[in-house]
Amino acid sequence: MSIIIKDLVYVYNPDSPFESRALDGVSCEIKKGELVGLIGHTGSGKSTLIQHLNGLLKPTSGKIIINDVDITNHNTSLTDIRKKVGVVFQYPEYQLFEETIYKDIAFGPNNLGLSEEEIKDRVKESMNLVGLDYEKFKDRSPFELSGGQKRRVAIAGIIAMNPDVLILDEPTAGLDPNGRDEILNQIKYLHEKYNMTIIISSHSMEDMAKLADKIIVMYKGKIELIGNPRQVFKNGERLKEIGLDIPQVLELANKLRKKGFNIREDIITIKEAKEEILNYIRSKKK
Repeated sequence: MSIIIKDLVYVYNPDSPFESRALDGVSCEIKKGELVGLIGHTGSGKSTLIQHLNGLLKPTSGKIIINDVDITNHNTSLTDIRKKVGVVFQYPEYQLFEETIYKDIAFGPNNLGLSEEEIKDRVKESMNLVGLDYEKFKDRSPFELSGGQKRRVAIAGIIAMNPDVLILDEPTAGLDPNGRDEILNQIKYLHEKYNMTIIISSHSMEDMAKLADKIIVMYKGKIELIGNPRQVFKNGERLKEIGLDIPQVLELANKLRKKGFNIREDIITIKEAKEEILNYIRSKKK
């Protein structure tokens, strides 16, 4: 289930005084099973790009090919594409509306015309995948839950559609640290256990450093940087120039090097930093 984006351009309000080019020649490939971090400040084009990946927006020009199907072709069935590419938008808990968690998660599968038994199986499985006990939560109102739990219900509703690609727009926005960790752990679990292709739009460099196989940095509607986390975060000065941070642990490593610590330049996790510092201390004792 690869996604190929070719020369994608999208213009809001064309031929008007408010014309704005949100995407400007975006090209990249996302391979099956990759966990991709899409980062950039507000207005960089992240959300606009996401909305193209299941046909919510039609490009001004360019192509998007998903599993060898050009979804920008007017003959392509977007209903079929949306079954394969599930999008969880920012603050998805605001879209919860049913009286029970079961009914909310079952809403999408029910619209696919599945049998009651298959719907039940899908609800059970998706609740299990996001860490919600079926018997404990199925009859509860979604509005009684914590912020992190509500978001997991919303994600379960998309997973119950059995998508091949899961896209999450700022999945941890507005959550407290516990809720944030819950969501990130569930995303990691989905990716590792089911080899699901996952795309996460995020402002958090820390999260993307830990989770992503590939990072796409967007700036003014274009791809500024693309590569694995180490390759991207090597460009710390450029990231700062375009208004982004680097992981705090990398910032710490940079400061330690300036003070004479002989440690690696591509540290992106706390574990790596700890090992490098201990190795440096041991070397000084010899």
